[in-house]
Amino acid sequence: MQLLFDLFPVILFFAAFKLAGIYVATGVAIAASIAQVAWVWLRRRRVEAMHLITLGLIVVLGGATLLLQDEMFIKWKPSVVNWLFAVVFLGSQFVGEKPLVRRFMESKVELPAFVWIRLNLSWVAFFTLLGFANLFVVYRFDTETWVNFKLFGMMGLTVAFVLAQALYLARYIPEGSENTPAGGA
Repeated sequence: MQLLFDLFPVILFFAAFKLAGIYVATGVAIAASIAQVAWVWLRRRRVEAMHLITLGLIVVLGGATLLLQDEMFIKWKPSVVNWLFAVVFLGSQFVGEKPLVRRFMESKVELPAFVWIRLNLSWVAFFTLLGFANLFVVYRFDTETWVNFKLFGMMGLTVAFVLAQALYLARYIPEGSENTPAGGA
């Protein structure tokens, strides 16, 4: 259910694009992102920093798309978001006591310290490459192909990465352990 909630703005963007084009879809994504963050705030009285940063990027880049009637701004947003994630995960190697992926997952799985570092760095690499993959599609294909890639391609790549990560983690989980490889960050 959380995944569906997290994908809410992307799904609405996709549907609006299919029905009315990139500019209406951008407006819908901005409104959906604002509604999503407002809903989280009303329910929990706090919002994660990355959700606020993502909201800020959609408002700024989406707003520039609408104001300047240039779809390139909204097309860059997934790359910027993924690169910010990469920077945050990389920074967590040096700030605080534990890498970010360990902070997310250690209550579910017990791993040697070097595995947490590898895992965290694999997320850095994944987010970096996903940002470049987005730009590859942006500059090599039409807008409709990019919209399809944004929803299906990026989600598919993420699922494949999480599954590969689970297979990697499986070798570090003792037989008969209650801990199973968690799906990632």
